[in-house]
Amino acid sequence: MLDANARFDLTGKVALVTGGSRGLGRAMVLAFATAGADVVIASRKLPSCRETAGEVQRLTGRRALPVACHVGHWQQVEALAEAAYQEFGRIDILVNNAGMSPTYDRIENVSEDLYDKVLDVNLKGPFRLTAMVGARMAAAGGGSIIMVSSTAAVRPSASVIPYAAAKAGLHAMTAGFAQAFRPSVRVNCIMPGPFLTDISKAWDMEAFNKRASTDIPLGRGGEADEIVGAALYFASSASSFTTGAVLGVHGGVA
Repeated sequence: MLDANARFDLTGKVALVTGGSRGLGRAMVLAFATAGADVVIASRKLPSCRETAGEVQRLTGRRALPVACHVGHWQQVEALAEAAYQEFGRIDILVNNAGMSPTYDRIENVSEDLYDKVLDVNLKGPFRLTAMVGARMAAAGGGSIIMVSSTAAVRPSASVIPYAAAKAGLHAMTAGFAQAFRPSVRVNCIMPGPFLTDISKAWDMEAFNKRASTDIPLGRGGEADEIVGAALYFASSASSFTTGAVLGVHGGVA
């Protein structure tokens, strides 16, 4: 029987995290590297990826590959996967974390372009990357894929309808891909609630804190490193009998 620490050990593994240069993605990248994994850090802005890669190397000594990728573009997603396999020869952990949720004033003013961008980044990109990487994981004998959705998937508000629809789609894809790549590849989903990352800088924090005190059982928003426990659980052998699951990390809001 493995001890508790050994179950979360990622030594010798390679993790690819989209949206990995800041916020929840950055927290997961650093956690995986601290647990022993080499990492691929993908986001649209290469300088930001390089900065996070430098942090990984400085703090953990692990290898880190920064890759610029807009996950809403099919060919860029394919190029990201190929870059990771060329550098490391394998991907053991895939985290589909990149997302976007632009605001709009009225639902009837949502343009086709805005709708397509939201669905492309939040749903199409994860589909293609999971299909490519999951197939290679299955051929190689196993792996772990982690979707990152949102409480909007189950409690959508009027202000995020396309985003909520895309995130609900991730829940369906989690279940579907768990079947597609059974039994060797585990596919699970983290469902975060409100986290105090870069996105929260645009919030009215006084109003948010007031709502949180009544609407969130824990009474606050989450800090980025509070996603780490769920991410390490799904990435490691600690979740060896878990697939097709959606785990809420939301302070009890959902």
